[in-house]
Amino acid sequence: MITLDAPRVGRDGALGLRFERRGQATVLAGSRYTLPLQVLAPLALDDGAAVVSILNPTGGLLGGDRLRIEIDVGPGAHACLTTPSATKVYRTESEPASQAVTLRLAAAAVLEWVPDHTIPFAGSAFTQALHVEMGEGARLILVDAWASGRVARGEAWGFALLDTTLSVRDAQGPLLHDRLRLAGPGTWDGLGLAEGRPYFATVVVIGEHGLDGFDAIVARALGPMTDVAAGVGALPRRGALVRCLAPSAPALTDAVNLIWSAARRRLLDAPALELRKP
Repeated sequence: MITLDAPRVGRDGALGLRFERRGQATVLAGSRYTLPLQVLAPLALDDGAAVVSILNPTGGLLGGDRLRIEIDVGPGAHACLTTPSATKVYRTESEPASQAVTLRLAAAAVLEWVPDHTIPFAGSAFTQALHVEMGEGARLILVDAWASGRVARGEAWGFALLDTTLSVRDAQGPLLHDRLRLAGPGTWDGLGLAEGRPYFATVVVIGEHGLDGFDAIVARALGPMTDVAAGVGALPRRGALVRCLAPSAPALTDAVNLIWSAARRRLLDAPALELRKP
């Protein structure tokens, strides 16, 4: 019998991207990555933004995988980061898969962080830390969306651990610190929790100043979606936080896109962005 010396199961993936403003356009000035992280070639938009899609060609995250992502958006640059599809987190018998994301926005920079939702399979364990540093006059739209599992297979809320932290700060101090930790398979869809909706998302919108009236804007945008529940809260400074519960993956996608589009109009005076994913 062959014995393998494997002190840790899993792979380490790293991704570093640096965006710069050149004239009227934003360019990807620096890009480094190691599998299982990879990026597609950037797309340029008419409004001066650069769109980059982050992908995991291995098909998902396994126990012990450790991903580290660092994004730097230079002064006046505008970047949009997304994924081509949902992220899968597979069952593990060992340590959790983990992802640490650091987003740094220089003065007057704009970042849209809009990945598709994450699907933690039954028995999976996943930890995530999102940290955002905001420069003066920087603007941010950030989406953190989840499924409760492979819902169609009856695996809702069957993961072993889901632990995610989101923090945003600027030169004056913290703007937001949010923590969600669900340990062990359980019933999280009751009254006051997910309320029968197994898909959920958080959307953070940060501007130069406050976002007065953004709650009414979101309410109008989601008005026709009577099966979606959402709430908007103003942050103490500069922004707003949106919580969203949806009964299905298509409903979650539609609701997030409506909120994102409303945020683009309010924050950037820009129309909805069609990414044309397959």
